[in-house]
Amino acid sequence: TTPRMLATLLTSLGTMEDTTQFRRVQTQFIAAAIDPVHGEGMQASSGTGAGDWGIWRVDPGPRGVQLRDYERKLGGGVAPRGWKFDKQDWWLEEHGLIMEKPDFPLPPGKYLVTGGREVETVLTVHPDQRWELADGAKLYDVTHLPCRAARYKPANGGSGAGSGAGTPASARASDFPVTPGGPMPPVTGCEKQDYAVVFVTAVAQ
Repeated sequence: TTPRMLATLLTSLGTMEDTTQFRRVQTQFIAAAIDPVHGEGMQASSGTGAGDWGIWRVDPGPRGVQLRDYERKLGGGVAPRGWKFDKQDWWLEEHGLIMEKPDFPLPPGKYLVTGGREVETVLTVHPDQRWELADGAKLYDVTHLPCRAARYKPANGGSGAGSGAGTPASARASDFPVTPGGPMPPVTGCEKQDYAVVFVTAVAQ
């Protein structure tokens, strides 16, 4: 292979990559199962485990329920906006809103993603749960840093003392809003998983 042929091949491959057609969408939100504060994966451009990532296709914030309204609005298991609340697997955001779960898993495909700062690039999720960002971008670059989201599950299956153990009733309103850049607070009786939040502006057709 001559240098000219190689250059032509690389140009052709680049052109093929550029032919991916994206469809703009109302902003969607990926929940990446990597701690945005302490996770080493935040500095990675690729990795595995995307099968543990989820996506909100509708902004969960306006559909959320305040902690103080937990028993009144979620006691029956269904939020006023129609989503189902699971006390064995529930979510909070940085202002103390109880959110609906994202859809799991994040489907394989290509997504145009951003953190709402300088970087917008393509996230590719492969069927084997590998993920990679284009242009040398790191997960940190496409994470919306002001957003915080955490998943809470009752420790020991919710067998702790008291009917409110491991539920939003155990969360402290004084812990919110979360300090910018800080982790989501623990909740008594719960195991917690912090998630990085990534904006999706378009999806591959």
